[in-house]
Amino acid sequence: MKQIYQNRVSRNSTVLIPFSDWEECREPAPGEKYENGFIVLLQPSWYFETQDADGVLAKEGLELGVNALLYYQRRSDWNHYTNYGTGPLPNGKLFRPANARQGDLDGIYVARIHGTTATEGVAQLVHGFNETSSRGAGIRVYEYASNENLEHTRLQLEALLWLCEDAVDALTDAGMDRKDAEARRILQLSNADAAGLLDLDRLEKIRMIDGEHRTVCPLCLIRIPAADYLKLTVQAEGREVEDLTTTEVSLFHIQELRVGKLEHRPYNLGWGHHFCNVVVKDAGLIPTLQWMKGVLDNNGDSWEAIAEVAESIEEGVGD
Repeated sequence: MKQIYQNRVSRNSTVLIPFSDWEECREPAPGEKYENGFIVLLQPSWYFETQDADGVLAKEGLELGVNALLYYQRRSDWNHYTNYGTGPLPNGKLFRPANARQGDLDGIYVARIHGTTATEGVAQLVHGFNETSSRGAGIRVYEYASNENLEHTRLQLEALLWLCEDAVDALTDAGMDRKDAEARRILQLSNADAAGLLDLDRLEKIRMIDGEHRTVCPLCLIRIPAADYLKLTVQAEGREVEDLTTTEVSLFHIQELRVGKLEHRPYNLGWGHHFCNVVVKDAGLIPTLQWMKGVLDNNGDSWEAIAEVAESIEEGVGD
């Protein structure tokens, strides 16, 4: 089903904020505004059951159809709170799906409701922001980053690439002229340093580089060859997916993305192995390390113990 959230768009796109998170997320940072606006998502049950809901919203600087929308996710809400047809609500606004992201949203609601089983034959509902030119209403609030943060993050990420010990060789092998690669390395490391983005002590503390100032994966601390940035992940035999574009190295957040704190920023976003990223998921680096330590403790925490486990499993499973 088409999602309400946009994918593969800039991180300073229109932000979607659940009303329950509004107080915590009304500003990306004190005194700042979301560069391409925001839309607050309201539960239909709250809106229609709250006395003077429009007045409550107005006190928060919100207005249905301008910077707030009803978000239907449950069929029970759709069945219970859509008895207006296309006619006006008590506040005079027409009950129609929205399709614009800023200013007049061209409607007051959006719906994404899954269909039921084939035997019941109830189709899914996808209303609002489902045209090719306006697919998706915006991004999740915790994915947001200002344009300035995006520029600084890109520069720091490139600097980390150039700190890989084989960077010039890898980029040359990929088709870049060696002199151009060497000049680019010097230029971008200098630019990062001038912008305060190449604090080597700080980068080492947050596990983006090692003691010799080479880029490492923040989870396993193994050095990352620049050549791995260009390698696609190995797929299990018989389970290959066509057109896979996942590389061995991907973006790695030191502190996980979460509501109320914007973490897509310099000194929190580095490079890590795709596999290590899968292990960390949304848990965050430190909770993952703590979980891994528990797993090792439960399995003897030594190569000898692991070898014994491997032998035991081989005997138990058999041919």
